[in-house]
Amino acid sequence: MVVGGLVEAAERLLEGRHGRLGATALRAALVDLYEFWLSKAAAAAGADASGALPDGVALVAVGGLGRRELVPFSDLDLVLIHNGHPDIGEIADALWYPLWDARIGLDHSVRTPAEALKVASEDLRTAMGLLDGRLIAGDAELASRLVGAARDQWRRTARKRVPELLESTRERWRRSGEIAQSSEPDLKHGRGGLRDLVVLDAFAAAQLADRPGEELTAARELLLDVRTDLRRTVRRSMDVLSAEDAAVVASELDLGDRFALARRLSGAGRTVAYAVDVALRAADPPKGRFGRRPSRSPLDDGVVLHAGEVALARDAVPARDPGLLLRVAAASARTGNPISHGTLRTLADSAPELRAPWPESGRRALTELLGAGDGLVDAVEALDRTGLWARLLPEWGAVRDLPPREPVHAWTVDRHLVQACVEAAGLTDTVARPDLLLLGALLHDIGKGREADHSELGAEIAGHVAVRVGLSERDTKLVAGMVRHHLLLPDTATRRDISEPETVERVAKTIDGDPLLLDLLHALAKADSRATGPGVWTHWKAGLVAELVSRTRKLLTGRPLPEPEALDATQRELVAEAVRATRGQVTVTPARPQDKVTTVVFAVPAGAELLTPAAGVLALNSLEVHTATLRTHAGGRVGVFTASPRFGTPPDPALLRDQFARAVAGGLALAQKLAEKEQAYAGARTAPVSPRVLWFDDETAGPETVVVELRAMDRIALLHRVAGALRRCDAEVRWAKVETLGDRVVDSFAVGPRTGTIDTAWRGRLEQALLAAAG
Repeated sequence: MVVGGLVEAAERLLEGRHGRLGATALRAALVDLYEFWLSKAAAAAGADASGALPDGVALVAVGGLGRRELVPFSDLDLVLIHNGHPDIGEIADALWYPLWDARIGLDHSVRTPAEALKVASEDLRTAMGLLDGRLIAGDAELASRLVGAARDQWRRTARKRVPELLESTRERWRRSGEIAQSSEPDLKHGRGGLRDLVVLDAFAAAQLADRPGEELTAARELLLDVRTDLRRTVRRSMDVLSAEDAAVVASELDLGDRFALARRLSGAGRTVAYAVDVALRAADPPKGRFGRRPSRSPLDDGVVLHAGEVALARDAVPARDPGLLLRVAAASARTGNPISHGTLRTLADSAPELRAPWPESGRRALTELLGAGDGLVDAVEALDRTGLWARLLPEWGAVRDLPPREPVHAWTVDRHLVQACVEAAGLTDTVARPDLLLLGALLHDIGKGREADHSELGAEIAGHVAVRVGLSERDTKLVAGMVRHHLLLPDTATRRDISEPETVERVAKTIDGDPLLLDLLHALAKADSRATGPGVWTHWKAGLVAELVSRTRKLLTGRPLPEPEALDATQRELVAEAVRATRGQVTVTPARPQDKVTTVVFAVPAGAELLTPAAGVLALNSLEVHTATLRTHAGGRVGVFTASPRFGTPPDPALLRDQFARAVAGGLALAQKLAEKEQAYAGARTAPVSPRVLWFDDETAGPETVVVELRAMDRIALLHRVAGALRRCDAEVRWAKVETLGDRVVDSFAVGPRTGTIDTAWRGRLEQALLAAAG
C-alpha cells in the first residue's frame, strides 16, 4: 500500500480541489477514503490465494471510524482480530508500519476474541469502543461474533460499571470544563461534548437509557460539524474552539458570526449534559438499607429527599403552591442533590407563576437559593432546561447562552451571573444586606446583549425585577444602584489616581453618599471579578479597591482624607544622584510574594525624558506596568512604577539600571529591540479591535489637566509607543494607569500640555498620535 497516496487524497478533500465539501459530506468522504485504503492494505498484508485476509483474521474499526464520524486529522482506532493465526505478527507489521511512516495517528491492538473480551471486562474505554466495532476487511463472521459478544457482555455488566464510568466522566469534566456557557469550549472532552454522546450511546446499548431523540441528534450533528470545520481551518488535530477560529467556522457553516455559533454550541452542550446527568442518575439509583426502598426525608414544606434526589412530597399540590418551585430549587442547591426528572416535569406542567409582588416567603426562598453556593449552578441549570427559571425571571432569555464580548470572561453571560452569586454567597457576612447583594450579583449584567449601555439598561431591568419580587422603594433603589454602578469601584481603582481627593469625591457623589451602597458595591466587585475568570481579582487589584473604599468611607463620615504620599528619602536621594551624575538612575523594591508586584523608581535630571525610556525598559524585560506616578523634584524628575512579570520572575535590578541609563542617554536602540521582542513573542491570532480614545474633563483638579483613556489591543511595547506619542505632542503626564483585559488594554493618563491650554487643536493632535501608536 502506498500510504503517501492516502495522505495526498485526504489533503485534496480538505482543500476542496474538486469543490468544497460540507462538513457532513467531508466526514463521509474521509470514511470512504480510509476504508478503501485500509481494505486494500489489509488484502496486501495478508493476501491468500483469493487476494484477501486469510480466514480467521479481521480488521475492525472502532472509535470515530467505527461510528462513521471521522473528522480531519483524527487517529485511526483499529483492532486486528484473529483466531491464533501463526503469521499474525507479520500481517500486523505490514498494516501498521506504513501508517506510522506516513505519520498517521494510530491506536491499534492485535487480539483474539477471547483476549479482546477479557480486556473489555477490565478496561472501560475498550468495552465502550467495541460497541462501535465495524468490519473493514477480512473474516466478517469473526468480526460479527466479537462485536456481538462485546455488546452482550456490556449489557450484562454495564450497570455494575456505572460508578467507574461516573468517576471517569466527572474527572474528564474537571479537566476539560463545559461546552455550555464556556467562552472556549472543548468540543470533544468537555461536559456536554462528543465524548458524552458516546456515553449516552453506551447506556442505550445496555438498555439503561433511550436512544437519542431529535434534540440530541441535532446537537451531535452541530458538534461534529464544528469540530470538522475547526480542524479543516487550523489544519491539525484540535478540539478547543478559540474565538478567532470560531469566527471562521461560523462563516464556513453559514451560522452567522462567532457569537451566534457560541450560542448554538452552548445550547447543544446543555442538551447533551442534561441528558447525561439524567442517564447517570437513572442507571445508578441510590439503594435503601438492607435492600429496602429508599426513604423520603423532609427538606422543606412539600419537598423531600428521595433516592438521592430532591422530589415533591406526596401531599404537595404544585398547582396551588406558587412558592413550591423556589423551595424545591433552594433545597436542591442547599443540599447539592439534583432535582428528580419527574419533579421537574410536574412543576413544568402545573406550577403557577408567582404573582407580583412576591410574598415574603418567596423572597426568603429566593435568597436561600441564591446564597446556596456551588449548588446553585446545577439547580439553576435544571430549572432553565425545563423552562422554569424563565417563569421566575423572564428577563433571563436575553442573556441565556450569550457569549461574552470581552476576552477576559471565561463564561457566557448567564453562567457568569450565576457564578457571581456563588462568589457573593461567600461574602454575605461582609455586608448588612446579604439578600440585596445576592440579587444584585444575579442581575448586574442582565442588560448585556443589547445595543444600549448594559449598566444603564441593566439598572432599569433590575428595578422592575426588584419591584416584582416585592422589595421596598428604598431596597429597589439600592439594587438598581448596584447594577448601574457595579464597575465604579474596580474601574476607578485601576484607571484613576485614587490618592487624588477629586477621585474620591466623584465616587461619593456617584453613589449619593450612601455607605450601604458603597459596601454592597465593594462585595459585588469582588464577586464579579472572581466570577469573570482566573487572575482577574488579584491581590494588587483587591488592595486598590479596598483603599478606594476606605478613602470614600472617610469622606462620607466627615474624616479628613490622607495627603498624597510625598517622595521618601530613598526616592529624593535617587533624584539627587540623577542630577549629580546627569544620567538615569533606578531602584527596585523586591516583588511582593502574594502577587509578584514590584515597585521600580526611575529618576532623571530635568530636561531628560522619563516615561518613554522607563516604559521601554520595563517592556524589554517583560514587566507589565500597572501604575506610574511622575513628579518633579529638586532639579530632576522621578517616576514611581508598579509592575509585575508577564511570566517568570522579575529581572536583575542591575540590568534595569544599566538599560535605563543607556536609554536615557540615547545609547540603547529601544524601538528596534522592542519590535524584535514583539515579533519573537507574537501570540495566537486574535480578532482585531479598533483603538478608541476617550476624554474625561471633570476627573482631575483644575483646568490644566485632563484624563484621557486609550482602549486598544495589548502589545508588549504599547506603553512605550504611547509615551513617545505623548512626548511628541508636548504632553506632561502626571500619572498613568494600565488595566489589561485579556488581549486588550485600557491605558489611562492624567495629562496636560507643557505650554498653552487644553484646546481643540491640542486634543485632536494628541488623539491622532495615540491612535497611530496603538495601530
